[in-house]
Amino acid sequence: MPAERPRRADARRNHDAVLAAARQLFAERGLDVPLDDVARRAGVGNATMYRHFPTRQDLIIAVYADEVTELCESGDALLAAGSPGDALHEWLGAFVAHVAGKRDLALALPRDGSARFGEWHEKMLATASALLTRAQDAGEVRADLTVRELMTLANAIALTGSDQSERLLDLLRYGIVGR
Repeated sequence: MPAERPRRADARRNHDAVLAAARQLFAERGLDVPLDDVARRAGVGNATMYRHFPTRQDLIIAVYADEVTELCESGDALLAAGSPGDALHEWLGAFVAHVAGKRDLALALPRDGSARFGEWHEKMLATASALLTRAQDAGEVRADLTVRELMTLANAIALTGSDQSERLLDLLRYGIVGR
């Protein structure tokens, strides 16, 4: 398979503009927003948008993938934070907000793309694992907690749809303090 050629600067800008516009409009108006509105907000023609994202599904997948990447990059940055426990708690808050705010987006993704779901899941799990290990090594989180247990609890908080997610995250945080 030949290597993908790098995009021209203007093509990259158009791609990024469409992605940013879609992300904003999906958040504001939902996934059924007319794609003409996405192109208009991005400042590109429909043909340009469809050249980058031939289907609504392609655009949804790109938006979701971009958001997973951002979430994981924020976790990587938090690995250098002063308090490992605070870093883990901050990232879990971002994870809960991501899951709670992207539920419709995730449900709109094709299930036949399970390899992609698996890749995204593993990226988030690896980020959480690195933060958890660091907090455990510092004695700020109990040593017997597994990353899968932690992520199950965080997912449960996100899926409650509760306006009490901060309170539930605090309960989680202080329930996992090292002993």
